Amino acid sequence: MLLWDETLFRNGEVLELDHVPEYFAHRDPQMQALKFSLRPAMRGMRPVNCLVKGPPGTGKTTAVLKVFSEMKEHTSNVVFSKVNCQMDCTRFAVVSRIYEKLVNIKPPSSGVAFSKLFDKVIKQLVDSNKILVVALDDINYLFHEGHADEVMYSLLRAHEQYPGVKIAVIAIISDIGISHHFDPRVGSVFLPEEIVFPRYDAGEIRDIVKNRVKHAFYQDVVPDDVLERVVEYVDLTGDLRVGIDLLRRSGLNAERRASRTISVEDVEKAYDASRLIYLCRSIRSLSDHEKTLLELIAREKDTQAGELYKSFHELTGLGYTRFYEIIGKMSASQLLDADFSGKGMRGRTRVIKPRYEPQDILKCLEH
Repeated sequence: MLLWDETLFRNGEVLELDHVPEYFAHRDPQMQALKFSLRPAMRGMRPVNCLVKGPPGTGKTTAVLKVFSEMKEHTSNVVFSKVNCQMDCTRFAVVSRIYEKLVNIKPPSSGVAFSKLFDKVIKQLVDSNKILVVALDDINYLFHEGHADEVMYSLLRAHEQYPGVKIAVIAIISDIGISHHFDPRVGSVFLPEEIVFPRYDAGEIRDIVKNRVKHAFYQDVVPDDVLERVVEYVDLTGDLRVGIDLLRRSGLNAERRASRTISVEDVEKAYDASRLIYLCRSIRSLSDHEKTLLELIAREKDTQAGELYKSFHELTGLGYTRFYEIIGKMSASQLLDADFSGKGMRGRTRVIKPRYEPQDILKCLEH
């Protein structure tokens, strides 16, 4: 029996989703490709741009952060900035985050023109003779709102307006079945090194999960059958983050029972929440109006666009154009399907359906 002041966790931080692990295996080719692309910065040259892509939970962000950390130890003339585009999803927000990294001060959130803030960023780089490497993490979210091209254009063509400035971009994109294409004006200067992160296989998952267990829990807390069940669930979803969250929740479930070991039942109980980690993360990034529309869709299940718009307009007062913009964004995010039914005038009636189980969507909206 576990006493009230005892814990199963040796180091719970190892199971936080934003933790950058010391042990980062099975990604050597990708790490080498990143290092090779950024190596010119060590000699004062502009690095090679990168497009880092793969399914969610395959180590893309961690790999970039590990390379940044290693390079920081060997150079002082490069500024490495990672921008979470899920949170900073406009051109101004992206540049604000870069400005904050450069000068350690947050710019005002309003009342400052983008051009003025961007000029300050460039001036800081030129005056300090620094090279800027920006990782745009989850750039998918910039595409949703139509900001990806303008952000990339501003960063990649800055040297045309400000001679001498050197900026490289690492675009990290989650491959969720939707292809994203940059404007030709961006594509002509981006010309990235493509670095693909495939899904981990079962053996790789087992090795990574085993290592997290070793550092997160005390000895003998996680029996072999529990480890294998976690591996099965990660293999099923393809997202390593599900496994890490599953270990954390399973440990808490065992502590709640005052048990000194985690059981398979603890894992089963935890999986219901852990499997929704990507869905809930996507929903958290939505605005209040977007969440309102998604809730309507989840409650109605299958509804025609016209009827859905009436309900949405009554609740928000927003017009038809904004309604369809939100439908387009959530369709691109694979939260819903918006297909033509073949009925109605010329068969152009749209039926809006949720891509996930309605109860799962509603559960994530509650948190």
